[in-house]
Amino acid sequence: MGIQGKRRSRSKKRRGWAHRALVGLALTRCPACHKMTPPHRACAFCGNYRGRKVVTIAAKSSAKHKPAAAKPEKETKSA
Repeated sequence: MGIQGKRRSRSKKRRGWAHRALVGLALTRCPACHKMTPPHRACAFCGNYRGRKVVTIAAKSSAKHKPAAAKPEKETKSA
């Protein structure tokens, strides 16, 4: 186990943590579909990257339009 050299004061500790703030995402607009995507990555919505189609995107099936599965009714015991 190491030996502590000098105690680190509160202000110096907090000054060191000042540079660890969260940074927002850098987003660019896709030239094909105009959605916001991270730079240097294929668009998640249309699959284009640098003017050409590189990823095939499957059509999303929405859960709203699927019929709900019928739940079996619980049987109650009658005394």
